[in-house]
Amino acid sequence: MHDLPAGTLGFVSEDPTPVSDSPFRSEPSARDAAPQFVLPLVVRIERTDPPARTDALETAARAVLTILADERSAGDGEWAQAMRDWQDARIRKVVRRARGAEWRRAEALPGLTVTGKSAEVRVFPPVPLDGWPRDLARLQVSGTDLDDPEPPVDADATAPVLWLNPDLGMSAGKAMAQAGHAAQLAWWELSDEERAAWHDGGFPLAVRTADRARWPELTGSGLPVVRDAGFTEIAPGSCTVVADHPALRR
Repeated sequence: MHDLPAGTLGFVSEDPTPVSDSPFRSEPSARDAAPQFVLPLVVRIERTDPPARTDALETAARAVLTILADERSAGDGEWAQAMRDWQDARIRKVVRRARGAEWRRAEALPGLTVTGKSAEVRVFPPVPLDGWPRDLARLQVSGTDLDDPEPPVDADATAPVLWLNPDLGMSAGKAMAQAGHAAQLAWWELSDEERAAWHDGGFPLAVRTADRARWPELTGSGLPVVRDAGFTEIAPGSCTVVADHPALRR
């Protein structure tokens, strides 16, 4: 379920990411000189009933799409300037975990909660790197290791699939952020009509680990590829996710 306001959606339609100036590449660029912002995401992880890993990744990706599509993120909306400032710099996302009273305090802050089959993820408008709200800053980044009780079913080939690099070991929190990056790259590549259709369908998508034999084909297919800047966990320049949206297949 998407906690969206009523009214016409104001899609963030400008693509601030020319190929030569990707916010996900490790090479220095003009983006590094801009004030740096981060998109906070908080995943609810209760001790007795944690979410499944794949569902958490998919819910995080939908949460990123939801805030990109929200009318408050466009035009003169209350989140629009923060969204523009964030997209003019490096695109950073940080996933933290919360439970109990921590989660209730996070829910009280401006943002959107997206619910999957077992996961709840709340996304917040971007904040300066050193300007996190106190109730979010105190949350832990570590401890987001999650498992799938059963292997995920095969992805629907007619729906968007975010393919994870099979040779990279990432914590669930890191993988959630990377899935969000890939969903955002796909969103930027789509036309307004294609974005509207994706939104109207509830942002269907799957996150799956690619077969090793197919990974070179995916990264060379022309589909959007996340190349991590290397701030945490993995080496700079690593290809982490390929965004395989049907509308973008060549």
